[in-house]
Order: sequence, then C-alpha cells, then structure tokens
Amino acid sequence: MRFRHPDGSTVHLAYCTNVHPAETLDGVLAQLRDHCEPVRKRLGRDRLGIGLWLARDAAHALVTDPAALRGLRTELDRRGLEVVTLNGFPYEGFGAEEVKYRVYKPDWADPERLEHTTSLARLLAGLLPDDVTDGTISTLPLAWRTAYDETRADKARAALVTLAERLDALQDLTGRSIRIGLEPEPGCVVETTHDALAPLTAIAHDRIGVCVDTCHLATSFEDPHTALDALAAARVPVVKSQLSAALHADHPADPAVREALAAFAEPRFLHQTRTTTPSGGLHGTDDLDEALADGGPLPDTAPWRAHFHVPLHAAPAAPLTSTLPVLKTALTRLVGGPHPLTRHLEVETYTWQALPPELRPRARAQLTDGIAAELTLARDLLTDLGLKELP
Repeated sequence: MRFRHPDGSTVHLAYCTNVHPAETLDGVLAQLRDHCEPVRKRLGRDRLGIGLWLARDAAHALVTDPAALRGLRTELDRRGLEVVTLNGFPYEGFGAEEVKYRVYKPDWADPERLEHTTSLARLLAGLLPDDVTDGTISTLPLAWRTAYDETRADKARAALVTLAERLDALQDLTGRSIRIGLEPEPGCVVETTHDALAPLTAIAHDRIGVCVDTCHLATSFEDPHTALDALAAARVPVVKSQLSAALHADHPADPAVREALAAFAEPRFLHQTRTTTPSGGLHGTDDLDEALADGGPLPDTAPWRAHFHVPLHAAPAAPLTSTLPVLKTALTRLVGGPHPLTRHLEVETYTWQALPPELRPRARAQLTDGIAAELTLARDLLTDLGLKELP
C-alpha cells in the first residue's frame, strides 16, 4: 500500500510475511498464493506491499539462480504484490515449535550473518518495483547480550562496515539503494534505541541505521519522542519502522492479572518482560514465565510489558491491554511531521498462532481477516495524519 505524504514523497505500508512459516522458495511461493494475495483481495486493493521474510534456504535458492529470482518477481507482479522491504532478522527455523533464543543466531560476529544479509540486499535490488529505487532490510541488533565480548563486538563492527561497502557497490551496479536497520530488541546488545547510538555513530554510514519496532520500543518503556529526537540528533537514520504492539498489564500483583498474563506464556517465542523502577530504570526477565514464577525476580509494584506482538486492532481483554498508544505516538513522529523520518512501514504481528488458543485463527480465512484488519487500522492512522492513500 502506498501513501502520498504532504511533502510529496511516497510512504510504503506492508505486512511482514514471517507470520507465515516457510523455509524454502516453494514455501514462499505458496505464501503468496495462500495468504498474501487473499489479504490484498480482502482489502479490495489492486496492489499490496509485503515485507518479505526469506529464510536461509529460500535466499540461497534465489541468489544462486537468476531465473528463480525472475520467477519470484513475476509471481509478485501477477498477484498484485510488491516488495520494498525485507525482514532479515530471523535466519532460519522461525516456524519451528520452539524458536526462543535460536532467532538470535547467527549474530553479527558470525560470517554467516554478513553473507546472508548481503544476499538479501542483492535479492531486494532485483525485487524492487520498477518505479522504486530504495529498499530496506531489518536485521538483529548485533547479538543476544550473553557471550558478547569486545572481540565479538569488533567482528560485528567490521562486518557492518563491510556490508556498507558492499551496499555502495550494489548501488553502483544496479542503481538501487539498499539500507539496513538494526532492530533494537529487549535482551539484545542493542536493547533500546539509545543503545544503538554508540555502535552506529562509530560506523557513521548512512546505509546502516535503525529499524524502530514499536512493540520493542514500548516493552523497554522508551518514550517515542525522546528516542526519535536522540536518533535525529546523532544523525542515525530510521531506515524502517515495524508497527507492532506489546502486552501491557497495569497491576501485575493482582492474581487475576497474573492469570491473564499466564495465558500468553507459550513455548515458541521469547516474551521478554520489563517493568520500571522508581528512578526510571528497568527490571526485566528473558521470558514471561520467569516473571510470573513464584518469588520471581520482577517487582510487581509498577506496570509490566511483555514482548508479545498482539494484533493491532484487537487489544487483549481486560485486565490486560496493549501498547497501541505508543505505536500511535511513534507513528505521529515518524510520518506526521513536515517530512517523514522513514518511508517504509511494516505491520509485524507474527504471533497469531502463539496467542492463547481461544484467540488464535482457526482457519486460513480468519488469519486473512485479521491481517487485513490490522492493515486497515494502520491505513486509517496514516490518513488521519494527512497522508493520502494511492491506488
């Protein structure tokens, strides 16, 4: 979906396909047929943007076979779909029964991450619509925080510098500009946008910036105004933004609240949980079940937020809610000003099948309805900010 910003530039809205597990090229093609095109039709649009997730095997098949890449581009066009952004965070196995810490491997100290991201950039340059010259890729925020020492930090920094050089060369070759955004996430080396400032200013290359995920922003209790002001002051670009909402509990000491939260503690994904201290600091656990354990380490005197991407249009039932207000505030700053801070927006609710059983889509059509409803909400927020939806 495309929107005209009041300054005349085009803002792209997509939804991320990591909600549909697929490790192979055949699986990706099936996604387009079974999910992406039906969402487009449900919205009644001639064109729909998707934030494509290409796992290692699918990316390898495409980068080693130019005919396969042309075939994917043809299939996108045939189904009324377009790609201006990729989700390069998960490497493989994102649809496994247990993902948890595996999603952070390989990290930016491992050569596989550089090679995979380079492949994604080459592929995106070939998938961009004919009238689009700029593409973006989100990636993990350096590494999970444990076992990350100065040696690995040096390797990660060198890898990102090499990546920037390769992206420069790619533009010289193709005329397409591809940028990469580190996506701050609780528990990682770069947990907050503030944590991104030092490594990115050290690299100081406009092709390497930040992907602002509004669920992660909220989970870490970051104020959107403060975060975006600091990025702008440091001249760190907001490469893209993922529109998502976290799980919020106002009174975690209440047994009814804890029971409601327990329904979201599930075995597939990590649900890092945070609360604030009186001095404005953070306490946290790596997962929601750790926070809920008897005698657990998380204080329950202030609200809790958990890294669980809840559907944008459907906040959890009381006594829980979502951080949709944080998303709205961030979006106002991202695209509501005289010029957009980013032109690539991506709805990323990958946890539909991890929701409590009674909230999960029971059929493909229900998932289609849910994704379409999220995109409709995002569209309405954009038009309320003065952007005009384009055909």
